[in-house]
Amino acid sequence: MKQARVLILLITLPCFPLAAQEMPVMISVEGGTFTMGDNTGNDDEKPAHSVTVKSFRLARTETTVAQWRAYATAVGLRMPEVPWFGLEDRQPIVNVSWDQANAYCQWLSVTTGQHYRLPTEAEWEFAARGGNKSRGYAFSGSNTVDSVAWISSKSNGPAPVATKKPNELGLYDMTGNVWEWCSDVYDAQYYATGKKEKPKGPLKGMFYTLRGGAWDQGPGNNRIPYRNPLAPTSRNHNKGFRVAAD
Repeated sequence: MKQARVLILLITLPCFPLAAQEMPVMISVEGGTFTMGDNTGNDDEKPAHSVTVKSFRLARTETTVAQWRAYATAVGLRMPEVPWFGLEDRQPIVNVSWDQANAYCQWLSVTTGQHYRLPTEAEWEFAARGGNKSRGYAFSGSNTVDSVAWISSKSNGPAPVATKKPNELGLYDMTGNVWEWCSDVYDAQYYATGKKEKPKGPLKGMFYTLRGGAWDQGPGNNRIPYRNPLAPTSRNHNKGFRVAAD
């Protein structure tokens, strides 16, 4: 069961008030029905199918270095390995695995008294497409990728968050900058057999899914429906996450 991978944090962990830059700004996403996937895309993006998600909240930006540092300081955790481009406060945190991202969500939940988690793939894609305000863009917020995303040939590492235009919901960097972990176990055939109401992905599998592309990927891998499976212990310089909440 995928729930078995979640790292349980004790509520006795030290808690302290978080500064504004250490807290995610959450955007309310009204629930709705949308077409998930792409019949002209990769095989694991097919078939395009109707999916309904309930209302939820999603962080305005990817989790930043400053936000992760607050967590690391609170629990006595070493910061991730510093890549060649550094770890500046307003950059998205990288070198974070699925397991570590979930541990952060649990700590943030305990510290704030609110329930934070990783978004499902369906929630992520719905929000990236602009939710009920969607204008049908190819990338999150525009058909012109450079206006909304940091992608390959445009940067030598992730940029500070929220330096490009947001999408229709006010979410930044849903395309490009860093890959974002979702809560779902990956299954290449799931779209043909999965639930159409509030899907949460398969119950078991070896890999989890990342979405959104990254600063070192071309436009094709930065398309909204593109799916990137990876082992939950994997981490490197182009993978991070953003938090969701009910």
